[in-house]
Amino acid sequence: MKTVITYGTFDLLHWGHIELLKRARALGDYLIVALSTDEFNRIKHKEAFHSYEHRKLILEAIRYVDKVIPEENWEQKVNDVEKYHVDIFVMGSDWEGEFDFLKGYCEVIYLSRTEGISTTQIKDDLK
Repeated sequence: MKTVITYGTFDLLHWGHIELLKRARALGDYLIVALSTDEFNRIKHKEAFHSYEHRKLILEAIRYVDKVIPEENWEQKVNDVEKYHVDIFVMGSDWEGEFDFLKGYCEVIYLSRTEGISTTQIKDDLK
C-alpha cells in the first residue's frame, strides 16, 4: 500500500482543489491531507474564510481523502512522513523545490495547479 500526503489550507473549496486531491490520491492507495489550523494560518499571515473544523469536515467528505490531520507548524513534515509511513509527498508546483529536503524520507512530487481557478482569485472576485 502506498501512502500519499499533501498539505494546505483548502479554504473556499473549489474544483481546482478537487482535481489536486484526485491526482494526489491516484498516486497511491491512501491520501492524508495535513490541513493548516487556524493558529498556523495566523502565523503564516493567512486568513481562512472557514474555520479549521469546517474545512476539515468538508475535506473528510471528499472521496479521495482518507484521513485529515492538523498542520500546526512548518517543521512537522518529517515527523508526519515517518509517523504515517508516507511514500509520496505531494504539493502544488508553485512550491517547486521547497520540500526537496523530504527526498531522503519519501518521494516528492510537485503537481501543476489547475489553470483558471484559485482561492485568491475567488476572494478577489468576491470583493
